[in-house]
Amino acid sequence: MNISLPDVSLTECPAVLAPLDWVGMQGIDVPLWLAEFEAPQQVHAQADIQVDLPQPHTKGIHMSRLYRLLDEAVQQPLTPTLLAQLLADAIHSHADCHSRRARLQLRFALLARRAALLTPGLAGWKSYPVQVRAQWQDGHLSLHTSVEIVYSSTCPCSAALTRQLVEQAFTAHFAGQEQVSRSDAAAWLRQQATLATPHSQRSVARVRVSLPATAATLGLLPLIDTVEAALATPVQTAVKRADEQAFARLNGQNLMFVEDAARRVQQALHEYQDASVQVQHLESLHPHDAVAWAGPDHTQATAPASHL
Repeated sequence: MNISLPDVSLTECPAVLAPLDWVGMQGIDVPLWLAEFEAPQQVHAQADIQVDLPQPHTKGIHMSRLYRLLDEAVQQPLTPTLLAQLLADAIHSHADCHSRRARLQLRFALLARRAALLTPGLAGWKSYPVQVRAQWQDGHLSLHTSVEIVYSSTCPCSAALTRQLVEQAFTAHFAGQEQVSRSDAAAWLRQQATLATPHSQRSVARVRVSLPATAATLGLLPLIDTVEAALATPVQTAVKRADEQAFARLNGQNLMFVEDAARRVQQALHEYQDASVQVQHLESLHPHDAVAWAGPDHTQATAPASHL
């Protein structure tokens, strides 16, 4: 049906003869089937897909070929094998353009159900922004995933200053008494122990790891679980008072500067290849944030993983 329709990408030469590193599309809305659960989970994603254009005399690539390949691929569960095949097909579909490289980026949110800390049967949903970057060149797949985890951080310095104020107030209240009964001390603490409180804030850890092309899945949930376990204070979903109290205890037992958080996550990711970490504490004391990076190519973990 296209025999009589003009195709200037084939019949015309570019005004400027120069190769291009990447050409393609960005921000394509697609459904994805995540193979991270017992039953695949469908999510809304945005995709960027491109190939290189090494021949200076070739005016343009075939965008529709890339779109159709992507549309066919997303009907199946997302795995490294699927990504490798999609990118290899993208290069093959542009043999007439002499393309040798292809790349894909996916942005989406993984939705996981998280149990309350203590209350049996209580749970809620938590969203984790994700990026997947894949590139195919010379028969080899390079694959990276990035995830974003929100947690709570309580400042160790603020906690120490708070404890000093409580100590001073306790000493002043019971001044002149050589002995204080357990009941009197308990009553004072029940009323006055929070006369000063350390500052805490919602915080964000962004991690980026390299995955082997032979992996069965992207391993997103195990990666998220590893980071949350290292930080110990991931934000909660559904809570009752007992869960809120347990969360307060976790914060008190895991005081951390931004440096502490970055080191915890860095250590927890020792089994992953090329792990990069960025942590950001959205300060409640200051109008600016505290940040720390660790690992190779840390700039890749700087931007939020999802812009959906």
